[in-house]
Amino acid sequence: MGLYIETRVRADLETLWERTQDPDRHQRWDLRFTEIAYLPGAEDRPRTFRYATRVLPFLVVAGTGVSAGERHRAGGDRVSALRFSSPHPLSLIAEGSGYWRYVPTPDGVRFLTGYDYRPRWGRPGRLADRLVFRPLMGWATAWSFDRLRLWCERGVTPERSRNHWLLELLARALLVAAPLGLLPPAAAPLAVLGLVLPLLVLAVLVPPSPWTPAARRCLRTPPARTREPRLLATLEQP
Repeated sequence: MGLYIETRVRADLETLWERTQDPDRHQRWDLRFTEIAYLPGAEDRPRTFRYATRVLPFLVVAGTGVSAGERHRAGGDRVSALRFSSPHPLSLIAEGSGYWRYVPTPDGVRFLTGYDYRPRWGRPGRLADRLVFRPLMGWATAWSFDRLRLWCERGVTPERSRNHWLLELLARALLVAAPLGLLPPAAAPLAVLGLVLPLLVLAVLVPPSPWTPAARRCLRTPPARTREPRLLATLEQP
């Protein structure tokens, strides 16, 4: 089961292309990566790159990939594709591939991705991927796409939108936790549940601020006809 994420960005195609194809800009908005950098090589051929994710303050999981882009296509759209792999024993992802499509629309760009990967660690790894890791990756991709959209549409930098999200997350947590201080110490469990449950539902359902990234704003179900770009077949696994 591959992952699919789509958003609509009301900005010009060139701005979106630069902020996704330039590694320095890409690593600013994409929650999945701490570092992305091209390795030495010719710019007119598929580029190899190194990516890294800081899982803990003392643990960085890294890998390598190869990518290529088609900037000038007959239909006016653009596409980029990549293959990636990680030899790190703690990386659940062994290898994978994916693509980005940039489809111009009358009011901006339809920006979408499809990608999949092979987990390691055998059956335990596949179970952990299906139950935890893959849903988390889907959420992180969608959240990052909305973060990128805010940067392109509203000029909200990735750093500011992250801070907005953290403050809003704190406010939602306080909405649930603060009323508990009004209950007597010996309150019955049902009374606690009766107070917390409606507040928890409210905290989840309240729409996010227009300046706060939210995965819920992205489409997560692919259209009926979705295919990988032919460009992907030209790339070899790094």
